[in-house]
Amino acid sequence: MKLTIAVLAGDGIGPEIVGQGMKAIKAICNKYGHELHDKEALVGAVAIDAAGNPYPEETHELCMESDAVFFGAIGDPKYDSNPSAKVRPEQGLLAMRKKLGLYANIRPVTTFPSLIHKSPLRADLINGADFMCIRELTGGMYFGRPQGRSEDGDTAYDTCIYSREEVDRIVRLAYTYAQKRRKKVTVVDKANVLATSRLWRQVAQEIEKDYPDVETEYMFVDNAAMRIIQWPKSFDVMVTENMFGDILTDEASVITGSLGMLPSASIGIHTSVFEPIHGSYPQAAGKNIANPLATILSAALMFEYAFNLMEEGKVIRDAVTASMDAAIVTEDIAEQGKAYTTSEVGDWIADYINHL
Repeated sequence: MKLTIAVLAGDGIGPEIVGQGMKAIKAICNKYGHELHDKEALVGAVAIDAAGNPYPEETHELCMESDAVFFGAIGDPKYDSNPSAKVRPEQGLLAMRKKLGLYANIRPVTTFPSLIHKSPLRADLINGADFMCIRELTGGMYFGRPQGRSEDGDTAYDTCIYSREEVDRIVRLAYTYAQKRRKKVTVVDKANVLATSRLWRQVAQEIEKDYPDVETEYMFVDNAAMRIIQWPKSFDVMVTENMFGDILTDEASVITGSLGMLPSASIGIHTSVFEPIHGSYPQAAGKNIANPLATILSAALMFEYAFNLMEEGKVIRDAVTASMDAAIVTEDIAEQGKAYTTSEVGDWIADYINHL
């Protein structure tokens, strides 16, 4: 199979962690005989420095021509300390989301036996938890108009807007993913209060009939927030609107015990972007100490959901689990004994894949 990937390493630790992800990708392609075409492009602060634009047109063209985008991180402290800067690295991420039509953010939440003790939740609650949060990314309160404040400044307002089309496409995406997993979808809303949520529930109930092989449950967002903590193993695929998803995915991220372990995908109209959820961590840039596992797990997501190569994705995830079982990990999750460098972890995982 021919795989065309745009590689956008970005800022901070981005080049280091993306480099390790590419080692795993190349090892998989060699093992399974896939034809890999990968090309690098600039995004973020490095793109501002080089071209004056955090998401240059050349980068966008490459993304549009690619089957998937493998992305690192955006952000640079020199812009954080200059709030008046007219062009900021984060604008590149927003431009990429808009131009590529990235309408769904996918965050798997999976526990690893060697990290369970690092979670604030009891081991018996989270051991075996494995679910996927699907957040609508381009609608709702964050993009609704009108938005603003009254003339005296004492009243503020935001508008939450959703169309049937926006709800339909993301709910159908959730069912598609559930069919590849344990065949259960949880639709999270606030239909007892919000008109937009009532539209979500109406559309979801119509779509539910098209997927009789998938179990569907409907849950108010406050109940879902409790259930994530009380019974995370009850979820398989959770789908919800933008603001609810923003809050619930951050809540769910603590289950794993480390932000350095969480991959994500943003599914688009034109192509899809695969990236770790953590930031550019500039303090660690160039030190070869950053945890590459979330990025490598993002590569597994890419094989599974951009190319429908489920076995290849599983092999990468198995390799990550094996590295943790063997204590081949970076300093952020290392226990007693040696902490390995970013590149050593990447080399070990690629070697594991090669010798399977």
